[in-house]
Amino acid sequence: MSAILLFLFVLTGIFVVLLIGGIFWSIKSGQFDDLEGPAERILMDDDDPLLPRRKPLSRDEE
Repeated sequence: MSAILLFLFVLTGIFVVLLIGGIFWSIKSGQFDDLEGPAERILMDDDDPLLPRRKPLSRDEE
């Protein structure tokens, strides 16, 4: 096996590990919790009192 091919296999393995880590990080951090909210929120008026707002987390919820 040539050195270049071995290098490419190692580089591919590193990218796969980073990709899997990124997917698990995004799931854990809540990136996929609300897929429809931002799409609907852009159509709402900012001054609307019924507009759902994101509340900051208190220290107990962290």
